[in-house]
Amino acid sequence: MQEAAAEHRAALVRFVLPRVKDHAAAEDIVHDVLLRAWERQSQLRDETKLSAWLYQMTRFAIADHYRAQRPSVELPEDLIAPENEDRVVQELAQCLTPLIAQLPEEYRLPLEMNELEGRTQQEVAEHLGLSLSGAKSRVQRARTKLQESLLRCCRVELDHRGSVMAHDCVSNCGCSRSVS
Repeated sequence: MQEAAAEHRAALVRFVLPRVKDHAAAEDIVHDVLLRAWERQSQLRDETKLSAWLYQMTRFAIADHYRAQRPSVELPEDLIAPENEDRVVQELAQCLTPLIAQLPEEYRLPLEMNELEGRTQQEVAEHLGLSLSGAKSRVQRARTKLQESLLRCCRVELDHRGSVMAHDCVSNCGCSRSVS
C-alpha cells in the first residue's frame, strides 16, 4: 500500500496544484491525503481502485483546505437573540396545541409521541404496531397536515434564517392569539 500510494504522490500534487495555486499548500494537502490513506487502508476493499480512492480523498481535502481559509468574524459578546423571539415562538406553540388536537388520531398519536414525547420513530412504530416506514409516513403526514392547518389559520412571518419573527391568527383558529 505504502509504495503504491507513494507512486501516486507526484500525480496528486499535479492534480492539486492548479486548484490551490500554492506549491507548499499542494504538498501539504497531498501529504495529509497519503497519511489519511495509510490510516484508513483497511477501508479500501479493492486494490485496483486505489487511484480513484486517493483522488476522491484529495478532492475532499481540497474542499477542506478552502473551508479552513474562510474568514471568520468574532461575534460581539453582547449579541443576543431578539427579546421577542422566545415570546413569539411560545405564543405560536400555544396555537399548535388545538391544531394538533384536531388531527385524526392515526396522525396525532405518532406526531405527539415523536415530537412532544421525544420518542424515536422506531419506538413509535413498535408502540403503535406499525412498520418503521409506516410510522415515518404518519409522522410526516401529520407534520404536513399541521402545517396546512397552521397556515390556514395564522399568518407567520419568518426571517431570512427561517426563524419565526411574528404571527397573527384568525378568529376561528382556536388559539389564544386569535384576532377578529
